[in-house]
Amino acid sequence: MAEQLAERVIGQPESLDAIIPYIQMYQAGLSPEGRPIGVFLLLGPTGTGKTRTVEALAEVLHGNAKNVLRIDCGEYQMEHEVAKLIGAPPGYLGHRETQPLLTQVKLNAVMSEQNNLSIVLFDEIEKAAGSLQRLLLGVLDKASLRLGDNSIVNFERSLIFLTSNLGAREMARELRPEFGLETATVRSIEEGRSGAKRLETVAVAAVKRKFAPEFVNRIDLMLTYQSLDAAALEKILDLQVRVLQEHLDRRLGNRSFRVEVPKRSRQFLLRRGTSVEYGARELKRTLHRFVMQPLAAMVAEGRVAPDSLVRFELNSSSERLDVVPGKRAA
Repeated sequence: MAEQLAERVIGQPESLDAIIPYIQMYQAGLSPEGRPIGVFLLLGPTGTGKTRTVEALAEVLHGNAKNVLRIDCGEYQMEHEVAKLIGAPPGYLGHRETQPLLTQVKLNAVMSEQNNLSIVLFDEIEKAAGSLQRLLLGVLDKASLRLGDNSIVNFERSLIFLTSNLGAREMARELRPEFGLETATVRSIEEGRSGAKRLETVAVAAVKRKFAPEFVNRIDLMLTYQSLDAAALEKILDLQVRVLQEHLDRRLGNRSFRVEVPKRSRQFLLRRGTSVEYGARELKRTLHRFVMQPLAAMVAEGRVAPDSLVRFELNSSSERLDVVPGKRAA
């Protein structure tokens, strides 16, 4: 499991190593009764792999990244909107029309034949209304949720993830100070454990300012994701190029061809698609703009022969990539 996750989530080995034992305890039948399998709050700068970790777990456990019951907390910033999660109680106007989103049926639907564990994600939990946070107290502590119709949803076989960007601005200042002699340089996590500890301190302090102690005490682990270094970003780009090739093979079948992105072109993509502030979040869009869109135009116009090799060379202006169709791939 550790190896499979490490292939999918780059640059965050400590966080992955911390999650895996909870899954192993469940598989061994040793998880505590009356509680979720594990409750994790994922913190850290944007674009470092928090949501990707949840998707990767779904891929490893269920074979599909979509096997996640995801709640976007940005949609529940108003107190009355929380009723959409649990449904209106009988007798209230709209009771029959309000179908709850957190039901046992939907929880079971994200399980699979190969694993009876469900993964629940509350994305950007800091945006949720106070009533949603209070609603979660029972879920995180007793693994149960009472719906509007008095039915109970059981979360004892669930991994619950909360993601948050709390403290992101303070972390950015740690990584790139605004004043002083270090302004022109980036504080890299390669400084070692001291740099990681500073980010963790900033993140935990932001959490304690935002959430009540009874909420924080129900979280098993608060994991602070570290800013990605150059080596991790290169691995992420390698992974995305492989995913692109697999996508072409799957969608085009026997009309597929090989894509080659040389080192200079990859460095261009990394410069355009990564930053200290946003991590690797823009990398996929950059690859889509400079590689996928030109490829789509060539395929639509019939300018790529099956089994051929297409290279993306850095233009002399260093501002774009040139598509170089080649002969049949070896």
